[in-house]
Amino acid sequence: MRRWLSIGVALVAAVLFASAVRFFVVTPERIDRGQNKVQRVTVDITLAAQALQATLDVADMHADSLLWKRDLIARSDRGHIDLPRLIEGRYALQVFSSVTKSPEGQNYDANAGDTDTITNLAIIDLQPMRTWFSLLQRSLWHAEKLHNFADKSAGRLRVITTPVDIDRLLADRKNGMTVVGGMLSIEGLHDLEGKIDNLDILYAAGFRMAGLAHFFDNDVAGSMHGVAKGGLTPLGRQVVQRMEAMGMIVDLAHASHAAVADVLAMATRPVVSSHGGVQATCKVNRNLTDDEVRGVARTGGVIGVGFWQGAVCSLDPNNVARAIAHVRDLVGIDHVGLGSDFDGSTTTGFDASGIAAVTQALMSSGFSEDDIRKVMGGNVLRVLRAGLVAK
Repeated sequence: MRRWLSIGVALVAAVLFASAVRFFVVTPERIDRGQNKVQRVTVDITLAAQALQATLDVADMHADSLLWKRDLIARSDRGHIDLPRLIEGRYALQVFSSVTKSPEGQNYDANAGDTDTITNLAIIDLQPMRTWFSLLQRSLWHAEKLHNFADKSAGRLRVITTPVDIDRLLADRKNGMTVVGGMLSIEGLHDLEGKIDNLDILYAAGFRMAGLAHFFDNDVAGSMHGVAKGGLTPLGRQVVQRMEAMGMIVDLAHASHAAVADVLAMATRPVVSSHGGVQATCKVNRNLTDDEVRGVARTGGVIGVGFWQGAVCSLDPNNVARAIAHVRDLVGIDHVGLGSDFDGSTTTGFDASGIAAVTQALMSSGFSEDDIRKVMGGNVLRVLRAGLVAK
């Protein structure tokens, strides 16, 4: 009897173990597939657009790929980004954002900050336990992931932290080297956990850009999707000053109108809006008003236009070109670029390997070759280089 009981217990334990393994292996992939989709939009890429695309240095200011349990060095059939697809798309630089907290029922209108879905994801992904309870540690884990990907990329991925890094990256690409730069950003400075000195820790980990708020108001700034939607807090004003002094670029994406106005009134260096759209072509509350577009341009900054429904009201790359054309007509060609929001729980009409769809849309809209080069990467690379400081 004891023998049969032991066998039964062993079988139950084996089944439970197998179920647990299956859960922690399959569930992260299922979540990733469900959140980051491609609904292919058919675009005929002309020979002229193909030829131009083959010479571009593409730069994109926003992707959330580090949030997911995915090897970015290997080609994947899920999500929007991995190194092989970036190489196919002629990317010179991809900014990778650290998302550390996301409220339940997240929406564009009003979210409280008292719930969080990223904690569950951290546990399901079996991230280090330190990330389960600390937003700061989640960002440091994302930085560690990017550095590890670069280390095992055989020189094809580099972490960019200084102007010299950008210069070297572009020179090596010009000389025929296959290499992509990755820069670290933060989506909402709630990961400071209320302590301004944590900026130094994040900077040391490689972060060079940060959005003030994400989908809820925090102790730095109001969010466009928060409840109060206030401006910069006293801590927020100190944070902006510290960021400018240390060479960390201020990102206005998701910030409330009041917070955007506060930053633009005090900025002494170029600021960016890394991903989104403009209300003139897609009237969604998260998109920039014309006055805000003018304000970003006055700092010498750049606006990244996204590829998803909430940014341009369509998955059609022609809508991306339409938003870009509006910014160009309003403030000039030097202040607009790409901010895909790839892997940001978004659905897009193409992934990184299909970025030529945007090149084609710009060409079809009458943009000159020189202006297309600026939009597809030149403007972003120029502004990021100006915003960083030498070590």
